[in-house]
Amino acid sequence: MVEFNYHHLRYFWAVAHDGNLTRTAERLNLSQSAVSVQIKQLEAHLGHTLFERRGRQLVLTEAGRIALDHADTIFSAGRELVGTLQEKGRIRQAIRVGALATLSRNFQMEFLRPILNRPDVEIILRSGTNTALLQALETLNLDVVLSNRPPFQDAVSPFVSHRLTEQPVSLVGTAGRLKGKLDLIDLLTTQPIILPTVDTGIRMGFDAWVERLGIRPLIAAEVDDMAMMRLLAREGVGLAVLPPIVVQDELNSGRLIEVDRLPGIGETFFAVTITRRFPNPVLADLLADRDI
Repeated sequence: MVEFNYHHLRYFWAVAHDGNLTRTAERLNLSQSAVSVQIKQLEAHLGHTLFERRGRQLVLTEAGRIALDHADTIFSAGRELVGTLQEKGRIRQAIRVGALATLSRNFQMEFLRPILNRPDVEIILRSGTNTALLQALETLNLDVVLSNRPPFQDAVSPFVSHRLTEQPVSLVGTAGRLKGKLDLIDLLTTQPIILPTVDTGIRMGFDAWVERLGIRPLIAAEVDDMAMMRLLAREGVGLAVLPPIVVQDELNSGRLIEVDRLPGIGETFFAVTITRRFPNPVLADLLADRDI
């Protein structure tokens, strides 16, 4: 086996971070062709194409993203070695997790719990819209996306939706707002209600349920962020319709009270990945069979 050439890796690493072959060549005071040859030799050694060209942009392939992760680790360890001879550089595996910005923080913590205290794993957490997160997943800038809105899938879709759990939905509020009453129908007709926005599964289920009951709740707020719903419920603005996991700490402390589960209404959580030839090995620990 031919000995690995780390000079080739360093040129690849520089271009990958710059995102531009011309800029990298100028910064290194080399010709574009010289840098390009170095990268081609690395690709030949690894047996995989590391970049693909899209217009004027160089975009990492899946193999390129994996090579960059390892290159980051290698050169980071080199910097640590130079900085101190008393400590050994620790090789850490990065896991890039995207989460819908409005998703329950408690749910995210429970999903990540199996790896939270692992010294060999670095967690990179990003939040955003479903569209932005799925685009990042497609371009391999994320390893997994957490969402309660699985992407549309057909025969050519690259996405794989792993159903993690389904959480029941309850009516919760402060003791002052409940005033000793625990009758669900009575509370829905006499107390202001804090609801998710109309484009969510919870809201659609709730609207259909109260329609069947012939109830017209007084809506105090429509909110697209579970964290904000939690705060409004804590302030006694109204009774909130949400999964108990969102307010688990408040329920445990007694700051909020769970009145009752809403029949037939739930929120399903998904971990969305794409089929990869080289999947991140940390994902296996996160996607193991378990109910969050």
